[in-house]
Amino acid sequence: ACGKPLALVSMDNCSHNGEKLQAAVLEIAEAWLKNGKISKEEYTYLEQEIAFPWSMIDKITPRPHPAVEKQLLADGLEEISPFVTAKHTYIAPFVNAEKPQYLVIEDHFPNGRPPLEHAGVIITSRDTVNKVEKMKVCTCLNPLHTCLAVYGCILGYTSIAEEMKDTELKTFIDRMSHKEGMPFVVNPGVIDPEKFLQEVLTERFPNPFMPDTPQRIATDTSQKLSIRFGETIKAYMGSAEHRAEELTLIPLVLAGWLRYLIGVDDEGKAFEVSPDPLLSAMQEKMAGMKLGEPVDTARLQPILSDDSIFGVDLYQCGLAEKVAGYFAELMAGTGAVRAVLKKYVAGEK
Repeated sequence: ACGKPLALVSMDNCSHNGEKLQAAVLEIAEAWLKNGKISKEEYTYLEQEIAFPWSMIDKITPRPHPAVEKQLLADGLEEISPFVTAKHTYIAPFVNAEKPQYLVIEDHFPNGRPPLEHAGVIITSRDTVNKVEKMKVCTCLNPLHTCLAVYGCILGYTSIAEEMKDTELKTFIDRMSHKEGMPFVVNPGVIDPEKFLQEVLTERFPNPFMPDTPQRIATDTSQKLSIRFGETIKAYMGSAEHRAEELTLIPLVLAGWLRYLIGVDDEGKAFEVSPDPLLSAMQEKMAGMKLGEPVDTARLQPILSDDSIFGVDLYQCGLAEKVAGYFAELMAGTGAVRAVLKKYVAGEK
C-alpha cells in the first residue's frame, strides 16, 4: 500500500523455494496486468521491489497422531480431530514433531528484518542456503528416508523408529550415506555435514516419540527420486575419480521402489501403496509381474530409461542392468527382500 520494498520468505520444503514463489507471484501478476486488474507501475513494483529470499527448513513433522490427539482430549482440548484433504494431506489443530530443527534463510531483506538469528535462524548467503539444502536433500536425510520408506513398507513396518532397530536397514542407510553420498557433499560452513548426518542416524530417526511412518514418507516417491538420488548419480558421472557403475546401495533403493510398487510385502501379503501421481502409469507398465515368477527385465526398459523419474537415463550411466538384476532378486519369492538385504547390505552370501 505504501510502495515500500518487501521480502516474501517461502517456507516450502523444496529446492530454490524463493525462486519458485517469485515465479508464481509474477505469473499471477502478469494475468492481472493483462486483464486490467493492476497497472504497469504496480506490476513493476511486484517485479522490482519484492525480494524472495531462499530458505531451507528441516523439522520432521509427521501426520497428526491418534496418541497425541488422545492426550490432548484428556487435557480438555476440544475440536482437535484430524481430517484428510482430497489430496491425502492430514491436517489438525495440533502438531507432533521432533526437537531438532533447522531454518536457514538468505539474507535478502530490502526493508530490514527482525534479528531472527537471535532465535536460532541461520541468516546467510543464497549460495550457502543452496549448499545446506543440497546436503540435506541429496545425501544426509531425504535419501535415507526414502530408503526406509520403500523397504519399511515391504517388510511390514509402520514406524521409522522401529526400522532403526533393524540391523540390515540401519546398516543400509548408514553405508549408503557415508560411502556413496558423503564424498560429493560440499560443506556449507554453517552446518557440519558429518554432525548433521550423525544426528539423523543416532537421534532423529531412532526417536521412539516421533510417530512417523514409512507409509507417509513413501507418498509421491516418483517425484523425489531425481533429486534424492539422481543428483548423486550425476556427480559420479561427472567425476574424474569415480564412476556411476561403482554404486551398489543407491541402485538397491531404486530397485526396492520398483518392488514396492508391486504392492505385496515380503511375506506375500498385499498392502496399500501410498498415493503417487505416477502410480497408475507405473503399475500399468509392470502389470503381470508377480512375486515368485521369473521377471522379464526387458519390460523395465521404459521405466529405467526415464530421466524424468531418476534424473538420468539409468542405461546411459550404466546402472540399469544392476537395478533390473536387484529387482529380479527381490521378486524371487517370499523372504527374498530380507535375503537380498543380507546379501548386499550385511555382506552375507
